[in-house]
Amino acid sequence: MAATAPTRRGAPTGAPPTPGEPVRRQPSGSSITLTGRGGIVVVFGVALVGSVLGSESLLGIGVLPGVSFVIGCALAALTTRTADLLTVAVTPPVIFFLVAIIASIVDALGSGSLIRGVFVGVVTVLASGAPWLFLGTLLVLAITIPRGLLTNLRELRGRLVGRRLFEDDDYDDDPVRWDEPQT
Repeated sequence: MAATAPTRRGAPTGAPPTPGEPVRRQPSGSSITLTGRGGIVVVFGVALVGSVLGSESLLGIGVLPGVSFVIGCALAALTTRTADLLTVAVTPPVIFFLVAIIASIVDALGSGSLIRGVFVGVVTVLASGAPWLFLGTLLVLAITIPRGLLTNLRELRGRLVGRRLFEDDDYDDDPVRWDEPQT
């Protein structure tokens, strides 16, 4: 007779739950879920490793930085929890720019002028990597929209409705009056 794996404190899988004890349900989606920050770290890490390895000073594979960026975007979009999809959807351009700067710094360390090498490297990476940036950003949107990105946008808009960012009523909240002499 084969043993079944326990799901709650020694009870076999097929056993009915005991009264008063919470039932543990298996998640229906992926077993790995990331926060928004975790998704950003995944995109950044995968893209940075691909950019450094694909640089001319190491392997010299020209498509590796772009492919690694797109793979990182797809991984983050698939594994980030639904509540944090907006964070992952808006960050790929910023991550791409930061990775371009860091990879250019690493690549320019052996050259004569660090500033010139970084400048030329960033301009080159941004010009040659634009299609990869667009592909990664569109892929993130294509994955996150069915997962609930539009719901996150509606919730954000609902929280912001009725709030005024720059009201004149905040003037009374400041106890220090700069236009009056202090006694």
